[in-house]
Amino acid sequence: MHKPEFSTKLVETAEELRAAQRLRYRVFVEELGAGGADVDHEARLEKDRFDPFFDHLILIDHAHEGGLDEQVVGVYRLLRDDQAEAAGQFYSEDEYDLTPLRSSGRRLLELGRSCLDVDYRGGAAMFHLWNALAAYVFEHDIEILFGTASFHGTDLEALAQPLAMLYHNHLAPMELRVRAQPDHYADMNRVAIADLDRRRAMVQVPALIKAYLRLGGFVGDGAFVDLGFNTIDVCLIMDTSRMNEKQKNIYTKEVVR
Repeated sequence: MHKPEFSTKLVETAEELRAAQRLRYRVFVEELGAGGADVDHEARLEKDRFDPFFDHLILIDHAHEGGLDEQVVGVYRLLRDDQAEAAGQFYSEDEYDLTPLRSSGRRLLELGRSCLDVDYRGGAAMFHLWNALAAYVFEHDIEILFGTASFHGTDLEALAQPLAMLYHNHLAPMELRVRAQPDHYADMNRVAIADLDRRRAMVQVPALIKAYLRLGGFVGDGAFVDLGFNTIDVCLIMDTSRMNEKQKNIYTKEVVR
């Protein structure tokens, strides 16, 4: 593995967006088995109708050989509340009732489609993306960040322990507690608290969800089984005013190239 030379930026060109969608295809479609009506298998692009409304934060490794399609190694999709108005809704509103957040009167930012190329996981790449995300949050005076995060697979019973652990230990306070839409609501309280094996549960929790929990994140009430994406989703919520200084330092940690 070469020594990466990272930079981050918001997508400005059609070529940059295409590279982001190409990375999303590699991760979500080829690696995790996702699908969807808008996926372009011939061009190998994971895309949907919301893409034109989002800001797309990309991580570029300039030391990677090849063109931009190979150099874009990380992606975050960002939708502010004013952009959601233009789109007609937040992306996750098909899965969750966001009334508690929408009625809060606070500045909202929806996060989604977060992914890293397989060769860049577990290293400095995610910190670079998070630093850029933190700068975006501060620039736009964002107060609440939220979005769906996924467990791979659609078997609720296989994930009973981690879902119950999130429900018992990390459920959002009532004023922020979004709830899965009634037609899709899957109960997360699948194991009594006395029968919870926290160690076993945490092993099954994806790294991104663990990272949000370390930052003081909460989860909404209810999971969503996404058959098209081959995932079980939970809604994560982060209130920047509740983050202590230690958590803020993790979130905005400087990373040396």
